[in-house]
Amino acid sequence: MEHELLITRLFNENLAGVANSILTMVGTHAENPAKPWTNAVAMQLLVTAIIIVVFAILRPRLSMENPGKLQHIFESIYGFIKTTAHDSIEHHANRYVPFFGTLFIFILFMNLIGIVPGFEAPTMSPSVPVGLAVSSFLFYNWAGLREQGPFKYLAHFAGPMPVLAPLMVPIELISHFARPLSLSLRLYANMFAGEQVTLAFLGLTYLVVPAVFMGLHVFVSFLQAYIFTLLTMIYVSGAVAHEH
Repeated sequence: MEHELLITRLFNENLAGVANSILTMVGTHAENPAKPWTNAVAMQLLVTAIIIVVFAILRPRLSMENPGKLQHIFESIYGFIKTTAHDSIEHHANRYVPFFGTLFIFILFMNLIGIVPGFEAPTMSPSVPVGLAVSSFLFYNWAGLREQGPFKYLAHFAGPMPVLAPLMVPIELISHFARPLSLSLRLYANMFAGEQVTLAFLGLTYLVVPAVFMGLHVFVSFLQAYIFTLLTMIYVSGAVAHEH
């Protein structure tokens, strides 16, 4: 059984009934009804609350004449995501930027919160990367259906020549369904490995070496959020490209 974080314990002590009611509504139940909240779910809710608070603080302080440091940071993130989206997608890139930005910021915050003592990155739990990967999978297929229409989009799976369709359709289906697996394994494996290395060195020494690995953890957090978002952009680009 996983080690229960303090925030998870607070959820289980005060909101166990809420979690059990939600699980009952979706036709399932917790292994331990007294502790239905897991670390991953509790940490995701905490990250969501932090993001909401950050943007609630930022919104009234937005200024064109005198932007603050926080505004500069998020404007840089927005500009980076928008530029990357336009480089990756030729058709209507702007309509997908909000999803890409939300995905990047959410993954980044979840990765970084693991550095805070007493917390852990939700992306260390396999269910979280899998959920993100499924969201990416559904989004790019929805984007393709919206842009191309159902018949033209599904025709992509048959390849450029009708005679190749019996061969291409199974290959394309396997390729598309492998994408969520690839996305989730990459994010989970890197964040889990980074967390374990940091914890191992924290147990050996308490100053210089852990600081180095925590810096590496920050770098990996940004890198994995970027890679996940970039791959989603590439999948959207392939789905909406008319020439394909």
